[in-house]
Amino acid sequence: MNRIITLFIISLTIAAGCSRQTTSSAPALSPVEPTDLQTVRTLCLVELRNNTAYPQISADVTDSLYQALQKKQIPGLSMLHQNEAAWRNLKIRPDTDFTLEQLLETRKILGVDAVIIGTITSFSPYPHMAMGIQMKLIDLRDGRVICAIEQIWDTADKATEKRIKKYFEKQLRQGFAPLDEKLATLSTINFVRFVTYDVAETLKPEKN
Repeated sequence: MNRIITLFIISLTIAAGCSRQTTSSAPALSPVEPTDLQTVRTLCLVELRNNTAYPQISADVTDSLYQALQKKQIPGLSMLHQNEAAWRNLKIRPDTDFTLEQLLETRKILGVDAVIIGTITSFSPYPHMAMGIQMKLIDLRDGRVICAIEQIWDTADKATEKRIKKYFEKQLRQGFAPLDEKLATLSTINFVRFVTYDVAETLKPEKN
């Protein structure tokens, strides 16, 4: 009976978590409240699953996101690649529900308080850059989904163009030129950096 009650409480907590299901035309992502991460001492970024026809994109996006989160000074941040045994042994997936036992097992395998799991749902380098990502930041101690992101970034969309421009204005103030922002729509590397910067802003906003 206690186990049933515990699982019921976890399901209610998950349902109450931060959930984002938007497209590139939506306003910029709303950041997680800083207090949501204050008790998380260790966090593992699990290499994203890949539902696209581009095998390398999951590693590229995950590595770029890891670097973006490092700049946010996330405490106890680590990364797990797909070629590691622990990745293959994980029972929780970004697109399915999970149980208390799976959460405890995942925490035991990774040795962290929280985990970021997700999937690259789409990627298109032409005729224009576009990418879709589903992602969850999960507290493994109680099953709380601190934040869930479902987002599409499309360079053909005016809202995305504006966010790319703001990205370059903020990150590349030194030597910034109007033409620079076009690099994100022409270069896969720069587009990935923009997307992962956008995600990192959501997961860990800058301190004022």
